[in-house]
Amino acid sequence: MVNKTQQPTPDSAPRSSKTYIVITAFLSLFAIVGFAYYGLPFFFDFIMKDFGYSRTAVTSGNAVGKLVVAPLFGFIAGWMIDRYGPRRLMMLGAVLMGVALIGLSYSSTMWMFYMFYIFNALGYVFGGPLPCQVLISRWFDKNRGKAMGIAYLGIGVGGALVPVLATNLESSFGWQHALTILGVLIILIAFPLSYFIKDSSKRKVQTKIQTKTADVAIPMKKILKNPNFYLLAIGSMCSIGAVGGVGQHLKLYLSGLDYTQSQAAHIMSIVLLSSLVGRVVMGWLADIINRKYVMILIYLIVALAIFSLLLPPFPGRIYVFAAIFGVGLGGDYMIIPLMAGDLFGVRALGRTMGIILVADGIAESFFPVLVGALYNEATQSYSLGFLVLIFVALTGVLIVSFLPRISQSKGMDNLIEHT
Repeated sequence: MVNKTQQPTPDSAPRSSKTYIVITAFLSLFAIVGFAYYGLPFFFDFIMKDFGYSRTAVTSGNAVGKLVVAPLFGFIAGWMIDRYGPRRLMMLGAVLMGVALIGLSYSSTMWMFYMFYIFNALGYVFGGPLPCQVLISRWFDKNRGKAMGIAYLGIGVGGALVPVLATNLESSFGWQHALTILGVLIILIAFPLSYFIKDSSKRKVQTKIQTKTADVAIPMKKILKNPNFYLLAIGSMCSIGAVGGVGQHLKLYLSGLDYTQSQAAHIMSIVLLSSLVGRVVMGWLADIINRKYVMILIYLIVALAIFSLLLPPFPGRIYVFAAIFGVGLGGDYMIIPLMAGDLFGVRALGRTMGIILVADGIAESFFPVLVGALYNEATQSYSLGFLVLIFVALTGVLIVSFLPRISQSKGMDNLIEHT
């Protein structure tokens, strides 16, 4: 007879190992999402000026990259992470993202611009939130929300730092060399720690949920037949689309209000610093109250932040927006894998999130282009686009409200009950 008490669990793993995992996820998100995703929009006005791209064209690179990569590689990446562990994909993602930023700094033609944005999307899929979510979920059970919140602080720290860093680099070396330096930094930050991750396939670590439900592993076919999967996917698309629609245009919006490069960088940093609060608070809430309600709260905060941009101007309005939007931004990406883990279990999290991230990537790439198309050149107004984003975020609230109340402590038993 096998003594099950001898099987290690995430919570019985050495504290030093768990700390290393959180630090690795933190730095990967710091570089691949914080530096790359939030750093690139800072350079949009330079790209438009030097390469002659329109407002719609410069925001279409993310759309093309995500639409090409996500359907082809999203599920494959999730399957590979579930099968082989996140280590190899995280290393590959770091290299691809670094190469993408270096290439984009010299993409004077649209075909080059789109090609390196495809590299960007590949780096995001292979090295960004997806493998980090699975990595955290495999190592943590009891305090998964807190661990995910701490790891996701990397996005906020990196995103808050990159506008200031990019401003200084641009003023010293020019925007092209500045973007190249950021690409090199991404590789140097994200690659080394990922190299030393011990994959769960080698450690033979089983989570408590896996041990408890070893005989009832839920196949993807059954998950895809579950209406809750589509509620989660479409609901998350709404909020991610709203966040992306604002985030990709924030620098351009501030430029239209005659903010200087330094002032715009300062406001973008406030957004990302505020996101640190959002990640910590929402991660803490996700461990003590039902995560469905945390998700609804986050989506309402996103809608409120965008609405503040439509209010009549008053002193400090943009800072009020930055603080509110940052909190919503901080919780938005983090809550989705937590909900997916509650609904469908950790064992299939890579594949489940692989598909959901495909859907989210499509929304994240589509809405910035739509906002750009709705921009009124005559009045230099984003009002119509922002109204659409508010409606989309509130639609996400409505959709998520139909998700069941899943108890985190019961895990996969709830999935079976609601399937």
